[in-house]
Amino acid sequence: MIDYDTYPELERGTVHRDEMSIAPKNNFTNILVLRELESHAVFTTDGESADLASVAVRTEDESVTYSPGLMFMRKQTGSDRRFGKALQRDLVGTECSMKVNEMCQECVECILYGSAASSDADQELSITSRVMYDTAYTLRDASAAIDEKFQNAPGDEYAKSAEATIREPDFFEPGTLFPTVVTLRDATPEELAFVLGITAKNKRYGATTSRLGRVNNHILGIYTGSEEGPANLELTRATLRRLSETGGYDTLEDAVTASAHDPDVVSGYLTETFEERIAADNLDLARVPDETVNDLLEMATGDQLADILEAQTTASNQFKAQAGDD
Repeated sequence: MIDYDTYPELERGTVHRDEMSIAPKNNFTNILVLRELESHAVFTTDGESADLASVAVRTEDESVTYSPGLMFMRKQTGSDRRFGKALQRDLVGTECSMKVNEMCQECVECILYGSAASSDADQELSITSRVMYDTAYTLRDASAAIDEKFQNAPGDEYAKSAEATIREPDFFEPGTLFPTVVTLRDATPEELAFVLGITAKNKRYGATTSRLGRVNNHILGIYTGSEEGPANLELTRATLRRLSETGGYDTLEDAVTASAHDPDVVSGYLTETFEERIAADNLDLARVPDETVNDLLEMATGDQLADILEAQTTASNQFKAQAGDD
């Protein structure tokens, strides 16, 4: 099991499961992740057009405005929550719905990720999520990272009348990278292991995930302390600066319009950027040793996760009971 005697470095950014409180405190655990598309993916809000932004990036010698593709926070948390509930069903037999107002509000996932008031009139309780996501941005411009595809629907007859062309949604290209931070507030080490298990094992994001949306979540580090780390947008900008200065590109323009970026190179730059911002902004965050992260990942992706969830379930129920004591 996970305890502070074995992993004292976790005590800074987490709370013991017996000391969970509905009164917020400032215990933060930041998980640095590079999301890499391993197939085409669809991230839209209107069902057709990719979500885009306009972002300015500046170095000492150059300024570029580009249009990154977006993976909105809902595209991340929705997929992770569904996967987390499936993990619970597999490991501890917990049945819980993703339907609004029909979540059980008893399981580890509901207590950690939050849930709206139950449809049960005797249980009017809303639980705020303690897992924070933010919109993620592509490092490359939409012109390089997104492919517009078209197809016809001709039918199967030998002879037919002309058919209108059907436009497919915008597809994000395989190899597209999204620098991302997932932040836990006042979470227990057991809840951290649960989120790590979800992040490491979840492989599908976006629309039509039975055929698209394959993602490799590279977990680059865990940072604990009393505050959140840098935002996704800040990390994306800073990583682009590093790519333009030392990544083999002559200009920022070349970096944002590149045909591809090496995920190993970007992982190194992203980690350096995160830790540089901690120092520059004097953030109260410290990197958890890689040995501890590897231990947590081994537990989170192996048979021990069932025992971890069982132990956390009792603590989660006690956490919820505090609301009834007010």
